Amino acid sequence: MALQRLILIRHGESVGNEAASAAERAGEEVIDLPYRDADTPLSPTGEAQVAALRSALRALGAGDAIAWTSPYRRAAQTAERALAELGTLAVADERLRDRELGVLDHLTSHGVVARYPSEAERRDHLGKFFYRPPGGESWADVALRLRSFLSDAAGAAAATGVVFVHEAVVHLIRYVLEGWDERRVLAAAIEEPVPNASATVLERADGRWRAARVGDVGHLIEAGVEATLHTGRRDALPSRGEIDPGHPDDAEEESRVSAE
Repeated sequence: MALQRLILIRHGESVGNEAASAAERAGEEVIDLPYRDADTPLSPTGEAQVAALRSALRALGAGDAIAWTSPYRRAAQTAERALAELGTLAVADERLRDRELGVLDHLTSHGVVARYPSEAERRDHLGKFFYRPPGGESWADVALRLRSFLSDAAGAAAATGVVFVHEAVVHLIRYVLEGWDERRVLAAAIEEPVPNASATVLERADGRWRAARVGDVGHLIEAGVEATLHTGRRDALPSRGEIDPGHPDDAEEESRVSAE
C-alpha cells in the first residue's frame, strides 16, 4: 500500500514562541529561555490547542493512519496528546526536527545584527533558502534530510500518514512533494501561513502531490481556542529580491523563531 495522503500538523504554541515574540517586541538581543531548543515545551495556550486538535484528527481519519513526529519536545507532546484517544502512536524521527540555527540560536533579530553583523549581511546576500548560519542549517539542508524521510515514508503500510513537525518543515515538505523551486517556497512562507496546531493536508493523485488544505485552524475556532502565528526573527524575513518589497506581509513572513 502506498501513501496517498499526508496530514502535516504544526505543533501547538510553545513557551519558546511566547518568549521569542516578547523579546522581539521589547527590542532585546537574547531570548530569555532556560531550555535548549529540543526541550522547549508547549505553552498553556499550546495545550489547549492540542486538545482542540483531537477532533480534527478524528475527522481526518488519523485513527487508521501511521504517524511520525519530530523528536523535539513541543512536537512530541502535540503528537502524544492529540493522538491519545485514537490509539495511534507517533514514531519519532530525527529527520523531522526543526531547522538548527547554530550560533544564532536564542538571538532575536536585534541580537543577530548587533552580535553577528557579518552574518546578517551574508544571509542578506545569499537569501534565506541557501543561507547556513555557522553551526546551523539552511533551508536547503533541511530539505535534503526531508527527502530521505519522505522516500522511506512513501512505502508505509497505510494510505494516510500524519506528521507532527515545525512550521519551516511543513513548507519544506510541500517544497519536496509538490516540486516547488526556491521562489515558490519562499512565497508560500508569506502567503500560506501555518499557525500553531494547524492542519495541512496533501493528497496524491495521478502520481502528483497537491495541497487540499493549508494551515487549517477551523478546529481551534470551533473550540474557541486562540489561533497563534508568532512573527519571526530577522532570519525569517526575505532577503532583497526574494519577495516583492511592497508585499504587506513582508515584515511578518512567518512565525519561525529560534525556539519555533
